[in-house]
Amino acid sequence: MDLGLRDRVYLVTGGSRGLGFAAAQALIADGARVVLSAPHEATAAAAVARLGQHAAGADAAAWVAADNADPDTPARLIAAAGDRFGRLDGALVSVGGTPTGTVATTTDEAWRSAFESVFLGAVRLARTLAAELRGESGDGAATGTGGSIVLVLASSVRVPLADLAISNGLFPALAGVVKTLADEVGPSGIRINGLLPVRIATDRVRELDALRGDPDEVRARQSAQIPLRRYGEPEEFGRVAAFLLSPAASYITGAMIPVDGGSIPAI
Repeated sequence: MDLGLRDRVYLVTGGSRGLGFAAAQALIADGARVVLSAPHEATAAAAVARLGQHAAGADAAAWVAADNADPDTPARLIAAAGDRFGRLDGALVSVGGTPTGTVATTTDEAWRSAFESVFLGAVRLARTLAAELRGESGDGAATGTGGSIVLVLASSVRVPLADLAISNGLFPALAGVVKTLADEVGPSGIRINGLLPVRIATDRVRELDALRGDPDEVRARQSAQIPLRRYGEPEEFGRVAAFLLSPAASYITGAMIPVDGGSIPAI
């Protein structure tokens, strides 16, 4: 199946490792080009170097050192795509994780910090990217050719998670923003969706498993609760992300798509 990605250009925030990197790999494998961002120059540059080893050419990826919480990040990423590749067709926005804690133990400062980085950073990126993809003429009419934006959220959109009060508060709110923005920009041919990954075998998940005890035992115990009886691989997430960003998913918008092996119990 041809996803229609050849020569299209996508931003991938948090693209230096884990789910973002897997999505960048999948996009490039189908002929797209990517501008990935990460907070640190060294990790972003190293990720692009690794992508170049697997791409048809070393020119398929570029990088920007940027943090989603920085108000200047959306403009910098858009400019990088235009300067390097001359166009922009969408973005994968990795929202990032939240600290642990209950409602009773989570401080005001923790809520404010997470709101700035996780919630407002993602909303600002989605809003600015949608405006760029829409384009405007002098009379305010849309002139863009549309595009696709995907936010990487969490299963707390559907089911509250123990000891993750901030995630339970902010991620359902982001899902509401996705649905609202999909209604607002849909007439301009722009699609926006959310992905809900669960137990994908990234370095971050391995680190979290190790905090709970022997990582192999934790993985076996967690796998037993997943209908497919295993963790997902980053490549499996990457393929779903590439599809959802692509023209092949042209009639999907405002949706929350689990990539979870069936583990989210909610319908």
